[in-house]
Amino acid sequence: MSRIRAAYYDPDGSRYGIPTYWWRGAPGGYATRRQLRAAGLRPGGQPIAAQVLWQGVGGTRVAYLYRVDLARPKRTATPAQLRAVRAALTARRTCRICRQVRSYYIPRSLGECLDCAHPTEAAA
Repeated sequence: MSRIRAAYYDPDGSRYGIPTYWWRGAPGGYATRRQLRAAGLRPGGQPIAAQVLWQGVGGTRVAYLYRVDLARPKRTATPAQLRAVRAALTARRTCRICRQVRSYYIPRSLGECLDCAHPTEAAA
């Protein structure tokens, strides 16, 4: 075991407060939020069970781990929620001046589509 890995190895949590492992050194049964999401799960309100520490750009990096056996299935959006998201995304593409739905999101800095913001360039 190298010195770098030994500095981050604390399976009983006496040094860091929670069980700590080095990069790719955590035992089975733990997963990050991203790993849970890929498996169709979510933490479900459980506390952080462990952490992984490693030396990265800008200092020591951390990834929190959750117990897989306590994870719950991801919630699915209701049809009403999906309709609301679809309507919001369409509103972001609708110009407030010409009322046309564009294939791109209207820049917030302009507040209108590119054709309405720069009519001489669009005509050329």
